[in-house]
Amino acid sequence: MGVIESRRQFFRFLAASVALTPAARALAQQVAATRDPTVLASAKDALQVMDFEEPAKRIVPPAHWGYMATGVDDDLTLRANVEGYRHVSLKPRRLVDVSKPDLSTEVYGAKWETPLFLCPVGGQRAYHAEGELATARAAKARRHAMILSNATTYSVEDVAKTLGAPPWQQLYMPVVWADTVKLVKRIEDAGAPALVWTVDLLAGRNTPTATRFARMDTRNCVACHTGGPGVAMHHPMADGLSGTAGSPNFATWATLEQLKKLTRMKVLIKGIDSAEDAGFAVQHGADGIIVSNHGGRSIETLRPTIECLPEVVQAVKGRVPVFVDGGVRHGADIYKALALGARGVGIGRPYIWGLGAFGQDGVERVLEILRAEFRMTMQQMGTPTIREINATRVGRVA
Repeated sequence: MGVIESRRQFFRFLAASVALTPAARALAQQVAATRDPTVLASAKDALQVMDFEEPAKRIVPPAHWGYMATGVDDDLTLRANVEGYRHVSLKPRRLVDVSKPDLSTEVYGAKWETPLFLCPVGGQRAYHAEGELATARAAKARRHAMILSNATTYSVEDVAKTLGAPPWQQLYMPVVWADTVKLVKRIEDAGAPALVWTVDLLAGRNTPTATRFARMDTRNCVACHTGGPGVAMHHPMADGLSGTAGSPNFATWATLEQLKKLTRMKVLIKGIDSAEDAGFAVQHGADGIIVSNHGGRSIETLRPTIECLPEVVQAVKGRVPVFVDGGVRHGADIYKALALGARGVGIGRPYIWGLGAFGQDGVERVLEILRAEFRMTMQQMGTPTIREINATRVGRVA
């Protein structure tokens, strides 16, 4: 091992140490990121969001990287999500006044400055010492909506303070119903306006690629997994619950009706990818749907979410808003999803690459790039407002 690589390994160890303050760990993480000239030296140097992937991979420990970056089985659905956008073409209109594009949209009566939002990603301190707090600061600075993971390493209360407003909150429903009641009340008391029940992992998943990355990891895992290797990090949203984790595989559409009775929050279903389930979701009271396959981390369907989106939108018939995530890497992807009926478009891995590489600065730069690309796409397409983006502006590439 060379001197530079030894130095990186030492500072990676410091970055994972719970003995240091968060600020010191963040500094160590950045020092560990000594790069060759072909890799980003700072967040501001990135030209596309994919530019963050390699520097993040160099810094983030292999087990943590593998957990986030890989899918299930052969990782085919993960890749299909990205590839799917390459099969949607654009049909520009020329000589339209696009001097003052308006990127804003309305969601449940609230104005979003842009349709782009941050998807829930669990355990963000696995990627940066300041985890979800760094992400929340970036979301606040760049004025984007954020959905907080149920597996967050900072509580919804702490994230809300940092964000300046309560985020939407993801829900992995506990196995014990009394725990669900307790958890939902806590989230509602924190002021969260929306609860996002994720339903595409009720039976677990097969992640061989992530397991192979974990086997490459030679660190002392006690540095971040205080309970020892294989024991999950502390997840504060589980505090006070029975300890029985995971979503119940016995949940049904009747469970959605029970959930709706517990709260005044909007209740969205995340993980829907078919017209049939979209219809059932609305029928049983869902206030919104997020078309998602968990970033290709649920089951190997081989169906990209952008391909699933139109049939869900058609089944919903405008009764509730439909959102989509999975595979978004460009501002043009946001445009395509809106044209096919999405109200909002979420990203996951891209902002985690930014977080892992540069912390808050990285997340901010990812959001800045996508927003600028989306604005430019709207102008190039001759659609200065969101309401003018519709299915007539896109086609299909074989």
